[in-house]
Amino acid sequence: MPRDIRIIRCLKDNYAYLLVDPASRGALLIDAPEAAPILAALAAGGLRLEAVLLTHHHWDHVDGRAAVLAEHPAPVMGNAADRERLPPLDHAFQPGDQLLDGACMVLDAPGHTLGHVAFHFPALKALFAADSLMTHGCGRLFEGSAADMFATVARYAALPDDTRLYCGHDYAGANLDFAARFAPDPQALAARQAELPRLAAAGQPTTGTTLASEKRLNPYLRVHLPQVAAAAGLPGAPALEVFAEIRRQKDNA
Repeated sequence: MPRDIRIIRCLKDNYAYLLVDPASRGALLIDAPEAAPILAALAAGGLRLEAVLLTHHHWDHVDGRAAVLAEHPAPVMGNAADRERLPPLDHAFQPGDQLLDGACMVLDAPGHTLGHVAFHFPALKALFAADSLMTHGCGRLFEGSAADMFATVARYAALPDDTRLYCGHDYAGANLDFAARFAPDPQALAARQAELPRLAAAGQPTTGTTLASEKRLNPYLRVHLPQVAAAAGLPGAPALEVFAEIRRQKDNA
């Protein structure tokens, strides 16, 4: 059954997502940063919560869960390897599992945290990557190594180019400013630089870019290119070394 993807702004710059079955009005929730906007979206759509899928344990992705579940009881699903840090789970999965009758593939996504996962819905052409790969950037390495995140991003890069990336925060503007240092496609850069202010003015989300677009703009998906290595100050270096250097520069930007 097709599902509509509804993007919900939470807190200062977080995103949560409802995947809505238009026939049954059932909805899957991916991450729960803040209860009020999620509850408002459920009420406005007359939706029935079917399940909550958690990407990782950070408070700004789980703290709204209890209040949402108080009004809309539903099973909570999360990574078995991180269950000691996640809220109580009704279903503990492992990376590589297929959820929801095979509609959702759980991808291992360490780097930002060691227990981070992403959710790929092939039929929806959608990747919910939370704080791993982000619009025009990637998440900070709080627990994992550059090698961990490099491998995570490589898994995403192997998905079809028309897959849409849905991330955990609206950092697109700052990420694009930084990405401009590393030889992005000039036409794609100019178009996106013009688009972001229009989206902001209209109150529209910046998430939902395609992987094809990210491969033209996002430096972490371009570290194999000589011009990106040169821009990072590491001409001829291996892709992993370039990745780590770009992430180091972003941390110090």
